[in-house]
Amino acid sequence: MAPLAQTSQPWVEKYRPKQVKDVSHQDEVVRVLTNTLETKNCPHMLFYGPPGTGKTTTALAIAHQLFGPELYKSRVLELNASDDRGINVVRTKIKDFAAVAVSSGVHHGMYPCPPYKIIVLDEADSMTEDAQNALRRTMETCSKVTRFIFICNYISRIIEPLASRCAKFRFKPLPEEIMSSRISHICNEEGLNLDSKALSTLSSISQGDLRRAITYLQSAARLFGSTVSAKELISVSGVIPEDMVQAFFTACKSGDFDKANTEVNNLIAEGYPASQMLSQLFEVVVIADISDEQKARICKRLAEADKCLIDGADEYLQLMDVASNTMRALSNMPQELCLD
Repeated sequence: MAPLAQTSQPWVEKYRPKQVKDVSHQDEVVRVLTNTLETKNCPHMLFYGPPGTGKTTTALAIAHQLFGPELYKSRVLELNASDDRGINVVRTKIKDFAAVAVSSGVHHGMYPCPPYKIIVLDEADSMTEDAQNALRRTMETCSKVTRFIFICNYISRIIEPLASRCAKFRFKPLPEEIMSSRISHICNEEGLNLDSKALSTLSSISQGDLRRAITYLQSAARLFGSTVSAKELISVSGVIPEDMVQAFFTACKSGDFDKANTEVNNLIAEGYPASQMLSQLFEVVVIADISDEQKARICKRLAEADKCLIDGADEYLQLMDVASNTMRALSNMPQELCLD
């Protein structure tokens, strides 16, 4: 099948909900925010939860529904992790935008246009602690004319004085049925054929992240055409095939170091990231028919290897270390070798 004609617009943007009520699976958040839109009384807000669950979409939808296209650019300031958001930006750009008052009683058609502005700080958990502290005073002094919407994956990385000034909204990961429903809608709109196995695979490899699922789907459609299989989705996602993960775990169970070394070399040669192997191996270990103590020992080593990889450790050596420790755990050998 020939690839589909490419469109310039990413499907993530094309199918992004334009109104708060269209956001999937965040019923409680949608209910509260719909009421907020009706009363035009918008507090400072903190949206947190896993990636691809609708946090940024909801924030942008609120801003568009409040101000409409004409006032949006003058009333809304968007900043994300690609922008410089150190303490100097807080003291200049954000403070200057927040301090300027806006006229009240302005109405543009169907849009309420309340007498305040909105600053959307996406990926706020990547802001420095100094920058977050500098925002505290700005939030207090400019609260009459400016509202802040913070968006983050990890609420623990937002300092408590900042979090306590906001209404908090938790966004939940999307379950498979919600993901499948949305993906099926996009397939119908784009003329794609996706069987039930491919649909289930796409939901599984996306791990509740709808943005990731849509990106994988568009990539597969561009490469393979209007009929996409589960195998083709796995190939564009970077997920390691199940048989390779199982082969690695089987080699560890056999206690044969050379077999484990061969599997690690195959993995490196195929170009798969070691961090992806750790993630998928964890899923295999959790459901494996081994004792809880063995699972605990292996998972502890997986966590340590993941931290080492983040710090820049060699992928081959870390995977071999995981393999060695997995063999010892499965053979009920002591955790530390005694060299006496």
